[in-house]
Amino acid sequence: MSSGPNPFVIGGGISGLSATYYLERSGITATLVERAPRLGGVITTEVVEGCVIEGGPDSFLAAKPWAMDLIRELGLDTDVIASNDDRRVTYIWKGGRLVPLPDGLMMMVPTKIMPVAVSSLLGWGTKIKMGLEYFHKPGEGAGRDRSVADFVAEHYGQEAVDYLAEPLLAGVYGGDPSRLSIVSTLPRFAEMEQRFGSLTRGVLAARRQTNSNGSPGGGALFKTLKGGLGQLVDAIRPFVKQVRTANVEAVERGRIRVDGQWADASHVVLACPAHEAARLVSGVDARLAELLAGVEYASSMTVAFGYRRQNLHHPLNGFGFLVPKRERNALVACTWVGTKFPFRVPDSHAVLRCFAQDGADVDELRRDLERIMGFKAEPAFTRVSRWPRSMAQYTVGHAQRVEEIKTRVARHPWLHLAGNAYEGIGIPDCIRMGRDAAAKIAKSGQ
Repeated sequence: MSSGPNPFVIGGGISGLSATYYLERSGITATLVERAPRLGGVITTEVVEGCVIEGGPDSFLAAKPWAMDLIRELGLDTDVIASNDDRRVTYIWKGGRLVPLPDGLMMMVPTKIMPVAVSSLLGWGTKIKMGLEYFHKPGEGAGRDRSVADFVAEHYGQEAVDYLAEPLLAGVYGGDPSRLSIVSTLPRFAEMEQRFGSLTRGVLAARRQTNSNGSPGGGALFKTLKGGLGQLVDAIRPFVKQVRTANVEAVERGRIRVDGQWADASHVVLACPAHEAARLVSGVDARLAELLAGVEYASSMTVAFGYRRQNLHHPLNGFGFLVPKRERNALVACTWVGTKFPFRVPDSHAVLRCFAQDGADVDELRRDLERIMGFKAEPAFTRVSRWPRSMAQYTVGHAQRVEEIKTRVARHPWLHLAGNAYEGIGIPDCIRMGRDAAAKIAKSGQ
C-alpha cells in the first residue's frame, strides 16, 4: 500500500471531474478512470457553422451556487451569460396550436390572477380550482411523499397535471409525474405545502421574504458559458493529472480492479451511474448494491436542427415549446436556442434543439417540428446525441432510499458517492457532491 492518499475517481462526468479537481486543489492527486474516450459525460459542446450546439445540458440553475463557485475558481466568470429572460415565453402544444404559458406561473403555481384567467391553456374548472387553492390550509399528511401527479392534482386538478406538470417534468427530467416523488423532485413545493397548505401562498410569501431581505427579486433563471458548457470541462482538464481510459471491474477496501489488474486505492469515489456503482460494490455490501440498483433511469436524446434563417419563416418569439403526453407523437420539447441565449447562434442561422425519448426517429421528429411550428425547410445541419440510461428518476420513496444509502456508505469510510442519482440532477448539485467527496477524503488524511 502507498503511504499517502491514493484515491481513484470512477466516472469522468462533471461529478467525477469536480471531485478530481477539488482533490487536486487540496494537494491530492487522484486517478480518474473513465470508460469512454472523452471526459465530460453528458456535457458535450460542438460549434457548427458558427452555432454553439450542446449535446446534453445547455445551462444550469442560477439559484444554486456551486456551479458559479467552480466557474469563478477556474477564471471563467467573464464568459458567463444569462438566459434572455425578457424574451422568456414558453409555449404548450394543445389542440393543434401553441399556447403560451400564462405570465407569473412558477412551474404549475399561479402567482397572477389575470394571465391565468384569460389563458386558453386551462379550462374554467381548473382556473376556479387554482383560485380556491390560495385558501388551502396545512392538513394531515401535508408534506408527505407521493407522486408529483397526485400532489399537483390535489392542489390544482388533473388538467394542471396534464398540461403543466407533465410537459415541464418531461422536458427537464424525462420522467413520468405519476412515478416521480414530490419530496425528492420538487422539494421546495413539498416544504411550502407543509408550512402554508397553499402553494400559491407559499410562493408569494417566499417572494416577499426575498425582497424584504434586500436580495434581488428577479435575475436570470438560467446561466451558462458563452462558448458552451464544454468550456467548463476544458478548464478542469489541466487539473486532472492522471487519467485512465479503462473499465473498472470491482472495488474493495484498499484496492480497485481495472482491466483485470488490481491497484492500491486509499479511497474510491463512485461518480458513475447508480446501476454501475451497484455492480462495483456488490462484493462489498450486498444491501448497498441493491439500493443503488433500485435507482431508476430514463434514456433520452437531443437533436439539433440548424437552419439558414432566411429559409425558416417563424418569429421564434420565445424560448420554445413543450408537448404534453396527451398531445405527443415523438417530440417532447424544443428550445429555440438563439432566443434563449445570446451569442449561441449568429443572425444568419436558427437552431431548434429537440428533446425526445432515446430511439425516436429523427425524420419523425423533424416532421413533428414542422407540423407544430408551421414551416417547411431543409436543415443546413443536424446533430444527434443519445443518452441511454443517463437521467436518474427520483421515484416515490427516493428520499428514504438515499438515507439508507448514506447509512450503508458511512460503514465504508473509504467509499464515496457522487452524481445525479442521489440529491439533485443538475450541474450545480453534481459539482457539490463531487466537492463534498473530495473534502471528506482530504479531511481523512489517508
